[in-house]
Amino acid sequence: MLAQFLSGAHDDAAATLAGAIAAGLDRLPLPGSGATLTRWQALSIAGHHDLSFAKLYEGHTDALAILAELGGPQIAGASWGVWCAEPPGPAVALRMQGDGRYTLSGRKLWCSGAAALSHALVSCRDAAGRRMLAAVDLRQPGVHVTDQGWHAVGMAGSASVDVEFSEAQAVPVGEHESYLTRAGFWHGGAGVAACWYGAARAIGERLLTSTHAQLAPRTADGEASAQADPHRLAHLGHVDLALSGAAAVLIGSAAAIDAAPDTGAQALALRVRLTVEAAASTVLEHATRALGAGPLCRDARFARMAADLPVFLRQSHAERDLATLGSTLAATGDAPWAL
Repeated sequence: MLAQFLSGAHDDAAATLAGAIAAGLDRLPLPGSGATLTRWQALSIAGHHDLSFAKLYEGHTDALAILAELGGPQIAGASWGVWCAEPPGPAVALRMQGDGRYTLSGRKLWCSGAAALSHALVSCRDAAGRRMLAAVDLRQPGVHVTDQGWHAVGMAGSASVDVEFSEAQAVPVGEHESYLTRAGFWHGGAGVAACWYGAARAIGERLLTSTHAQLAPRTADGEASAQADPHRLAHLGHVDLALSGAAAVLIGSAAAIDAAPDTGAQALALRVRLTVEAAASTVLEHATRALGAGPLCRDARFARMAADLPVFLRQSHAERDLATLGSTLAATGDAPWAL
């Protein structure tokens, strides 16, 4: 149903998200509930459509999963963001006031969709310096959505600007540290890779369609009037290997999460993210080398996807994540690679 809805959607990511919410297409199976692959398939469809939309859709659906897991507020019709980036600098402060209510103060960076969303889950620190998560209504006087902090060409539609909080009313979600220690934290981190995969698949399909067209019969006797460039065929082979391998890891990992939803999933999530990141990078490199400048300059959808994907992929922490994965393996000494 999501794919059908998106086939008639326009280019405005926020408006498309609002339409998907209104149609009930944001109610995905929760991670670890037995249908994690179905959830990831929806995220992949979102990424296949448009990565700025996927960024907002993934954040909103992740927020719904977090709220369900931690017992946060349920607000009908709300559109949510998850703003939990922690760059160097002062953290947003969560403080309890004399009347028992909580407020947020400080500047939050990387707030995707801030100008269009109604609510957000914001990482913050309490008076003791402990890491917390708070739900905040963005349509109140204590919230100022700036036009600063986002000058990207790729992922421009996600509008991930800075937001200033000035004693904005907020509701703590869960206990201190529970956002990070809950089982679903790494399940959600792995799900982001499904968005990347969907975009890589779209780029790969553009190459496949173009190459197939070169081999299509065009003469009266059914002979092909031209043969595909062997270099292009080799590039297509690279794309097939990358996408097939990434798909297998996503499918297997979704099943593993469903089989043991309460088991620590850091290594699994990092493996998923890094595998899909590598695959998406491979697809982008080989598809653009095979197709040349034409689609990058004359095909608006392909050009936008090629500009968006490298930016979204940098949500991965690259070598730092590789080092963390390697450290996890080295600490146990157990080889997880048997068939």
